[in-house]
Amino acid sequence: MADRDQLDLQRFGYAQELFRNMGGFSNFAISFSIISILTGAVTLYGYGLEMGGPLEMALGWPVATFFTLTLAASMAELCSAYPTAGAMYHWATALGGPGWGWLVAWLNIVGLIAAQAGINYSCAQFVLPFLGIPASARNVFLMFAFTLVVHALINQYGVALVARLNNLSVAIHVAGVAAIVAAIFWFAPLQPVSFLGSAVNSNGRSPYWWAFLLGLLQAHWTYTGFDGSAHMAEETHDARRKAPWGMVISVAFSGIVGYALLLALTLSIQSIPAVLAAKDAQGNAVPAAIAVLESALGARAGNAMAALASMAMWFCGLACVASASRALYSLARDRGVPGSSLLQKIHPQHGTPGPAIWAVAAASTGAMVWTGAVPVVTSLSTVALYLAYIIPVGLGLRARLSGSAWPDAAVWRLGRAGVAVNTVALVYTVFIAGVLVMPPSELAGKTLAGVLIALLLIYVIEVRRKFRGPEWALHPVIAIEGERNA
Repeated sequence: MADRDQLDLQRFGYAQELFRNMGGFSNFAISFSIISILTGAVTLYGYGLEMGGPLEMALGWPVATFFTLTLAASMAELCSAYPTAGAMYHWATALGGPGWGWLVAWLNIVGLIAAQAGINYSCAQFVLPFLGIPASARNVFLMFAFTLVVHALINQYGVALVARLNNLSVAIHVAGVAAIVAAIFWFAPLQPVSFLGSAVNSNGRSPYWWAFLLGLLQAHWTYTGFDGSAHMAEETHDARRKAPWGMVISVAFSGIVGYALLLALTLSIQSIPAVLAAKDAQGNAVPAAIAVLESALGARAGNAMAALASMAMWFCGLACVASASRALYSLARDRGVPGSSLLQKIHPQHGTPGPAIWAVAAASTGAMVWTGAVPVVTSLSTVALYLAYIIPVGLGLRARLSGSAWPDAAVWRLGRAGVAVNTVALVYTVFIAGVLVMPPSELAGKTLAGVLIALLLIYVIEVRRKFRGPEWALHPVIAIEGERNA
């Protein structure tokens, strides 16, 4: 199988530089760790509860899960046809040309960097109280920067270590959620099931359906980063099968486990206003999910969940650095970024893209300095990533309808359902991306608009004349025919 993977990569014109040491479970684990249900549920639970109340938790999560699965399945088929570290960048280039590929690559990189900033900043906010350090803005930022440095060092040290840590992350997520759910249903006083149908909007936004749609940010920010499995394809054995399954299973499994957690938390709420207004002894706001557990099971339970969330965020940030650095490395390998000669370098011993890893860490710091707020970077990362996801899906659908042979190269296939699944994913993702840059996340929309304008100008003035993308993508039939004849 190692020879088959290496031969696959050679058809795309690349040597096996990255260390291919990842199995199917580890590939799934990196996407599952970036999705990180404990991170999304805890960090933005209050936002979803404020916007849409219990109905947001009961209905919003399964709606987001279903439509995200159509997107993940569409991406999985593309990943199976083009199993490279470039992921969406390579898919878009092969199906739409180097201009589309370059845009998608940068949207992916910007989205992952913004996600990294939000994850690590939230982690810093949760960790400081356990260390007995005041959660001042200065201290939070210093802990945020320190965590980024640690993540970069671990990623540079080797993909095998990252894989083992992500495997541990899966165990912590599942065991942690199981313990919380069991404790709530066994010990906590619960609301009747009918409470889940309460359409409560706590911030006065009207009409309710609009507040409900805005509240979907909680679920959709959680459902980002599953492209990590695709970015690690060049480091995964049997990548044409295992990387696609890694994406799809990570979303499906997160949907099941995350829904159990959200239902348990919501049914144990005694007072929505009290949860949203909770403060600690120093007068700092307590995350709503922690406040729910403290009121239902006591302070120790709240502290335990905060500790679990801190670990989940740490693992999530670690996996996000791995994914973002591979996206940057892949574009640099084709000389699509400034400083490409440096950013495409691979450590000769560890087989990791060291300069790309540190560039991601530095850029994440800059993103946090610019936005200054976790909800803003979460909205920015969600919309940028969803655009990076859906553009190659749209290009693939167009090519499929025109009779392109690209699906023949895929081992993981949608078959006759491909057109329907692609269409549903395309329509919904464009719709939700528009919703998620509306107030109160308008700064994310303005920032993304500025990024898009800057990228367009850079492409027209400079990149269009020089950037050709990967050579194989200019003649994608070669890769397809090579797979047919293998």
